[in-house]
Amino acid sequence: MSATGIGPDRNSPGQHASRLCGKAFGAVMNVPEVPMRWAQSRLSGGRLGWLFVAPNLAVFALFSFLPVVIDIWFAVTGGSELLPQDRPYVGANNFSDLLTCGNYTDPNSCVRDLFWYGVWNTLEFVVIQVALMLGFSLLTAVVLNRKIVGRGFFRAVFFYPVLLSPVVVALIWKWILQRNGVANAAMEGLGAKPVEWLLNGTWAFSWTVFVSIWAHMGFYTLILLAGLQAIPADIYEAASMDAAPPWRVFRRLTLPLLMPSLIVVFVLGLIRAVQIFDEVYVLTGGGPGTATVYLVQYIYTTGFAQSVRQYGLASAASLLLAGVLLVLTLIQLRGMRSGERG
Repeated sequence: MSATGIGPDRNSPGQHASRLCGKAFGAVMNVPEVPMRWAQSRLSGGRLGWLFVAPNLAVFALFSFLPVVIDIWFAVTGGSELLPQDRPYVGANNFSDLLTCGNYTDPNSCVRDLFWYGVWNTLEFVVIQVALMLGFSLLTAVVLNRKIVGRGFFRAVFFYPVLLSPVVVALIWKWILQRNGVANAAMEGLGAKPVEWLLNGTWAFSWTVFVSIWAHMGFYTLILLAGLQAIPADIYEAASMDAAPPWRVFRRLTLPLLMPSLIVVFVLGLIRAVQIFDEVYVLTGGGPGTATVYLVQYIYTTGFAQSVRQYGLASAASLLLAGVLLVLTLIQLRGMRSGERG
């Protein structure tokens, strides 16, 4: 107690220790002030900003640029050794092996036939999947943009699969489509014969397309829905006053005004489709045979899953795929700039 007997003594050991801790904490917090004052006096203009982004740039270089450099080195070296210094330089031999074919439309005539099976399967997958994805996303966005009962609920339902992990999506559909799965159980209950959904090449390919669309369509629908809502309502009011048919309004007004969003969806869908891996690897494993072997799975199998790991071939294939993705990205950027100018 204090001398007056009213409150605690400010000079008590507890209060003294608290003040010391506060001063120590303040001193520690002021330590960065010294180098920051020095940096402000030495770095003028915009150079000080580089000091703040330097840690992020270092992390980005370590986990992005450095792996690219290592990948390029592996692509021009051979052997099955993992350490770069143990790998002999072979130049463009890995690229030559991948691209040497008697007939490019016949993978069996190629030196690396599995790579070309992956190329043609990926090309077929991209054409079918992106076309269907774009069509279903546009149709869904147009419907969900209307004033329908339960619109918010249906928007959430269509977007929900996007929140799931691709592995979870594949496991769900594998549980449904496997030999003793839910789909065959329902067919047997109706008196029909079970179908080998994942053991028939045509069915397996079709289901990889369907599962990919089901898993990602909500994301593209959301982009198109935002594009539809950005179209001024008075344009449609003017069209209704002119008694324009709905199909003509859609073709002459909605599609041209939605074209920037459609280009973004188209290119993003292309990039994602070219990189398809997770769902297919869990759902079919690339089978049956080579029916669902795609490029990324070829890279993974060649570099990591084979008993003799061919890192050079996998790296060369990944660089070829990176070139395709770079072209698609540049197309996307150009499309976005054209949309902004329009």
